[in-house]
Amino acid sequence: MEKMAPWTRPIFDVFEEYYAPDQIEYMINDNKVEVAPLAFMRGRTLDNAFVILDEAQNATVPQMKMFLTRMGKHAKFIITGDVSQVDLPRHQKSGLIESLERLSNVEGISVVRLTTTDVIRHRLVKKIIEAFETE
Repeated sequence: MEKMAPWTRPIFDVFEEYYAPDQIEYMINDNKVEVAPLAFMRGRTLDNAFVILDEAQNATVPQMKMFLTRMGKHAKFIITGDVSQVDLPRHQKSGLIESLERLSNVEGISVVRLTTTDVIRHRLVKKIIEAFETE
């Protein structure tokens, strides 16, 4: 967990808005909540699970395919990402972008696109996003 702390901090920030530290610790110790790097998903099948892949714009196409094929029975997968914030090398296509192109018309898959009206951070964040969208 210590090695993962820089990457998991945003997740636990949200948890801490809703749960006391002892509740979070219990959920982790009881395997109700698991935080794992994408690389550790290979070979797993996630049955009866609610899984969130965050920052998916930085997953490669093979990583995204591997992740999506981990879905087991009665599982729900939520994938979040901002296609305007891809940090992959220029020659590498974002798995999120590729998935949106390939899977948006697949029955059972829904795509929700958020806009500046959905921003719930500081009031200036909307203006910052809008300023960068005018490029």
